Amino acid sequence: MVIVGGGMAGLMCIRALRKADVDVTLVDRHTYNAFQPLLYQVATAGLNPGDVTYFLRAARMSQRNISFRQGELVGIDSDAQTLAFKDGGSMSYDFLVLSTGATTNYFGTKGAEENTFAIYTRAQALALRDRIFTNLEHAAASTSGEELCIAVVGAGPTGVEMAGALAELRNDAMASIYPELDPRRTHIVLIEMAGKVLGPFDVKLQEYAAKALRERGVELRLNTSVAEVRPDGVEFGDGSFLKAGAVVWATGVTIPKLVAGWGLPQGRGGRITVDENLRVIGHKNIFAAGDLALTPDPLPQLGTPAQQEGKHIGKQISAQIIGRPLTAFTYHDKGTMATIGRRAAVCDIKVLGKSVRYTGSLAWLTWMLLHIVLLLGNRNRLATFVNLFTKYLAPSRRTNPIVGDVPVFEHGQAIREEEQKKQA
Repeated sequence: MVIVGGGMAGLMCIRALRKADVDVTLVDRHTYNAFQPLLYQVATAGLNPGDVTYFLRAARMSQRNISFRQGELVGIDSDAQTLAFKDGGSMSYDFLVLSTGATTNYFGTKGAEENTFAIYTRAQALALRDRIFTNLEHAAASTSGEELCIAVVGAGPTGVEMAGALAELRNDAMASIYPELDPRRTHIVLIEMAGKVLGPFDVKLQEYAAKALRERGVELRLNTSVAEVRPDGVEFGDGSFLKAGAVVWATGVTIPKLVAGWGLPQGRGGRITVDENLRVIGHKNIFAAGDLALTPDPLPQLGTPAQQEGKHIGKQISAQIIGRPLTAFTYHDKGTMATIGRRAAVCDIKVLGKSVRYTGSLAWLTWMLLHIVLLLGNRNRLATFVNLFTKYLAPSRRTNPIVGDVPVFEHGQAIREEEQKKQA
């Protein structure tokens, strides 16, 4: 069997096939799995990229019926049961599992794809991290005293966590690391079209999150639409403009366009339609899971449904091999959570079918411990624990941001740019 996509769904499917009499080939365009819920920590220099990535071939160390092939799927011949890859190679299958996930949705906003930073992949997180520290270094080298601004578009969990982490970086680290800069002249702006943050959460949790963000100095611009993103900032729907050195796009996901070329049925948002058994409609031996799959009762595009679907598909295929009937997939909602920063988070946990909601330090500890447990590999768990412990529990003056290469900004260049601005 072939599993395309080494995300949560694909890896959980592999684990469920540990004892099955099958040869499994995992296919992914990357050689690693990136734990997306913590990529914003990489983007804000709280974690190393290696802390949240897992080498996919390492799965073979504990499960010998696995092999790996790096490649990008471009076509499926369901009659011949073969796959075509972008590099010109091909592969046959008896069972196929598709779990390639989703990508950033820009909703047709002019300039958004070209002029914003998404944090859906490791490369995107690193690019944003380097831009943030490049802007800080350039501002420190300049004598203009110009204000800095980072705008975050989208106040869902990703946007709230990103804005909170940026605010803490400014509040805790800038005074000692960048004495040349006034933290009060560095602005974090969270932009949301709706009138609230964390839309899917309970109202009290939304209010707590908004208050915690404001206490950290995050400016909330609610009921605000984005008409265009320019290289130097954001134009809003009312025609006003916000100058920003970096714009983070943290709102919405969509299915990659190449999925349309696979010849499989697609539903809302381009997701592949599956039945109650998670089989692709019209195909007995093709399954889909995670963000890519559209179930009869649509599920949120989150990690928990992906994990449960992947595990269920693995069990389904194991049952088919020995002649047992398929069983319908049942989703068990375990709740949602989001963190705003040190000792501030919101949790809505399902216990015996009832929601248990809480905030503050306990919610923050729950969030941190759960995300560490969900990481793949003990080395990643240990490294993440140490780095988060150092970041959040050690004195802020000892914070050591994890950064990469930053281009040199010559003092002469700074002076020339300031003179050009004065002349303009």
